[in-house]
Amino acid sequence: MTTNFLVVGGTGKTGRRVADRLRERGLPVRTTSRRGAPPFDWGDRETWAPVLEGVSSVYLTYYPDLVVPEAAADIRAFTELAVAHGIGHLVLLSGRGEEEAEACERIVADAGTGWTVLRCSWFAQNFSEHFLLDAVRGGEIALPAGTVTEPFVDVRDIADVAVKVLTEPGHTGQLYELTGPRLLSFADAAADISAASGRDVRYVPVSAEDYAATAVEYGVPEEEAGALTELFARVLDGRNESMTHDVERVLGRPATDFAGFARDAAATGVWTR
Repeated sequence: MTTNFLVVGGTGKTGRRVADRLRERGLPVRTTSRRGAPPFDWGDRETWAPVLEGVSSVYLTYYPDLVVPEAAADIRAFTELAVAHGIGHLVLLSGRGEEEAEACERIVADAGTGWTVLRCSWFAQNFSEHFLLDAVRGGEIALPAGTVTEPFVDVRDIADVAVKVLTEPGHTGQLYELTGPRLLSFADAAADISAASGRDVRYVPVSAEDYAATAVEYGVPEEEAGALTELFARVLDGRNESMTHDVERVLGRPATDFAGFARDAAATGVWTR
């Protein structure tokens, strides 16, 4: 039986990789975006039903983040609609150490269909594809993170786990907490990036307020900057200073180390353009 996969957030860091991996297997995939056909917008519930037509499994990501106030209501409404459309499996991308995200996890788990939660630590690719890219290129990563350590997870590992979960049995009703194999401070991450890129990149601790103001100056939307600042206050307080082996548990191989991510990213030239 052919299974049609829906990737909500198909242009995002994990979503596009999940979609690519499914297509590489010759599997039918629909991705969503505001400019897609049909379009999808979390802010317009009228756009939700059309993307669910003919779909059996959903990889579900939420923009800008599950910590924003409207996330729980949106996730509840979307999962109810998905169940009404006969969706058999919901795979939710969630954040580690976020109470609001855990509330959304419970909503998905109680929706009345198959579910799996991927609860992830900080993405390594935040340094190469998103809000920290310009900072790395400028040689200074300014964040309100102090000396806290984080087991940065490579989004390629997340995508591999998601595809495994979506296409193989045995993962329904599971919560996988995905981390990298090593705890690093942001200063450590900057040092790994420096070593891989041959450039001088340093970490500078700042206040959450200064970070948010600077992010907006660099073009980050105010809503997203606010969500990021909220995240920093919540999760960069030491609560996530531990690692799991769930990547290896699912994939049968070790999680990708941050130094390996940095070498691969540097090889693309992303930090020197």
